[in-house]
Amino acid sequence: MSGSDRGDEAGRKISDDPLTLQVGNAQVVDDATFDQKAFLELVRACPECPKTACPSPEMFKEAYASADADAVFVITLSGHLSGSQNSAALAKKVYEEEMTERGLAGEMKKILVIDSLSASSGELNIAMFIRDLCEAGLSFEEVSGQALAYRDRMATYFVLESLDTLRKNGRLSGLQAFFATALNIKPVMGADKGVIIKLDQARGISKALQRMCDIAVKEAGDTSGKRAVVCHVNNPERAEYVKGELEKRADFKEIVITNAAGVATVYANDGGIVLAI
Repeated sequence: MSGSDRGDEAGRKISDDPLTLQVGNAQVVDDATFDQKAFLELVRACPECPKTACPSPEMFKEAYASADADAVFVITLSGHLSGSQNSAALAKKVYEEEMTERGLAGEMKKILVIDSLSASSGELNIAMFIRDLCEAGLSFEEVSGQALAYRDRMATYFVLESLDTLRKNGRLSGLQAFFATALNIKPVMGADKGVIIKLDQARGISKALQRMCDIAVKEAGDTSGKRAVVCHVNNPERAEYVKGELEKRADFKEIVITNAAGVATVYANDGGIVLAI
């Protein structure tokens, strides 16, 4: 949720509460103005590791209050990676308390804050699932229950050129970054309830992506009714390659390719791939 809203023909809106990206002395807002190529150049030119700052509870609360909707679904980065989930949940509590104190409980919006236990493609995957349920006319309670169940059975995988940014910013939760650049060994990573884990490794990026697809398809089981979301950082050709590898292995309902926004660009780095099924 944020400053720029995107509406559709049914009157639904999707918006973002942007994180702030810090590169040296420069601050970049991760909103619709984000310029990925310029940001990557900024990162390459800076000796310091880029950092991120989550939206404030006040920003979330204002978004809830101004939303032109009866129901609001908030999908945040994994709570293990960002404080966004805590900010969004606190904002919900404050918003509901303030509405009750003002005697406006009857006008209060229904709000569900979902910790995606993922990031990037995982958040988009959940958002698209919620969109589909809303278009089917389900109630807030039905959408909420099904969305949380979908989150719990969704899996996230990624292959990056480097894990250094995740390591330096403490996002590996004790897992050591993988150092094998001389051998061109690439780790295949995943998530366990939002905590980053290593699943496998392969020599070279192409073989690592193939291995990622092997693991993802095996764990997904029957894929005929499932959507896969492939997020890339400044490398659409690599994303198309992953899509092709998935299509060789399984029959998905849909495979969506998307380019990373700012936070995913920070942590996945140039050329990174994040897959959610």
